[in-house]
Amino acid sequence: MKTQKLGNSELVVSSIGLGLMVMSPGIYGTINDEESIKTIHRGLNLGVTMLDTADTADTYGSGHNEELLGKALKGRREQAIVATKFSFGPNWEFIGGHPDHVKKAIDESLMRLGLDYIDLYYQYRVDPNIPIEETVS
Repeated sequence: MKTQKLGNSELVVSSIGLGLMVMSPGIYGTINDEESIKTIHRGLNLGVTMLDTADTADTYGSGHNEELLGKALKGRREQAIVATKFSFGPNWEFIGGHPDHVKKAIDESLMRLGLDYIDLYYQYRVDPNIPIEETVS
């Protein structure tokens, strides 16, 4: 699998990533966690390192994708670059970019993932009421 540096960061990711949105309940029909985990493992075995929960973590399936990814990465964390997002809550209500929300959202994501760090954490939608410098502080 080809890899590349992600932007100006030090992260090196596979050129092909795996988005987990379709593994969420209520998105594209029936889901099967066992098959989803097999898919994630197959990707890792083929050299896919970029794994994106493909949602604002607390929106799709109320964090289901993060919990699923956490299970799939047990014993394999070093093989993955984990990406997840914030800005929305359950039912797609816009929560925004206030630093207090960012801290709460990342703490909840870490708990659902069962990890002690997230490689790429980004804002789904910029909050027009909070300067971006304040959000990322």
